[in-house]
Amino acid sequence: MSPLVVPGRLAFNDRMQNLNVSCRLGGAFHRMAYTAWGDPAAPVVVCVHGLTRNGRDFDALAENLSDQFRVICPDLPGRGGSDWLPDPMLYQAQHYVTALAHLLAVIGTDVAWVGTSLGGICGMLASATPGNPIAKLVLNDVGPFIPVEALSRIRAYMLASNASRRMERFTDLDAIERHLRLVHAPFGPLTDAQWAHLARHSTRTLPDGHLTMHYDPGIAVPMRDNPAAAVDLWAFWDRIRVPVLAIRGEVSDLLLPETLARMEASGAKSLIVPDTGHAPALMDEAQIATVRAFLLG
Repeated sequence: MSPLVVPGRLAFNDRMQNLNVSCRLGGAFHRMAYTAWGDPAAPVVVCVHGLTRNGRDFDALAENLSDQFRVICPDLPGRGGSDWLPDPMLYQAQHYVTALAHLLAVIGTDVAWVGTSLGGICGMLASATPGNPIAKLVLNDVGPFIPVEALSRIRAYMLASNASRRMERFTDLDAIERHLRLVHAPFGPLTDAQWAHLARHSTRTLPDGHLTMHYDPGIAVPMRDNPAAAVDLWAFWDRIRVPVLAIRGEVSDLLLPETLARMEASGAKSLIVPDTGHAPALMDEAQIATVRAFLLG
């Protein structure tokens, strides 16, 4: 029996379980939640979300893939069902990779990795590590170079969100959805049902009954304490030896055309998603079909 088959509450449909793994960060163990889809004996796909998001972003992709894969979608520490970290300086990529390494150890077999934005950064760092179990890598709107302008935009948004009482408290799900439609418009042309799904799983309830976003505001602390600077991961990229699919939103400011071209020149396959910025939601049938074909190829 797979080590991932542990007691968990069935939800959404009979293909999905809510589970968790313990990971050690900052001298203590913390619970990292994840959803698991499909047959425990099937090949494994790990899907890792972006900065303020959580593993339920991948529900559409995971449900589609679950007929042939075991799909694991973690909530990074500080997001969704995972524990918040007492030291907010642990909310950085190298520590997320450490937490995810605990999950990979529990899985105990080769995996394919689908990473959106921050999840893709973690995937590149993990894939460049000797002895890693990653056999295929899907990078959703992120690459080995991230320009300072994009990171400055993200930093400004995060700091403004933390400073705004309006951003902390919403009256109902409709207000959350309106907020998401505004700040995540670059996700692309989603349906009403898809926006409602994102709103439902982006929300936690405060003691007074108001709603707020389902992440620890402390994830912004490392950004607050450090000025934005371009990220250059080409040295890690050069150590990746597995097939890569790079997905770019057509008007993304984070994965630039010249970065994608250099990735393609070194062997990566690519998909450009029209009418989309940072980052494609991977809910569209065509996007899902491309990811599926790459994983099965």
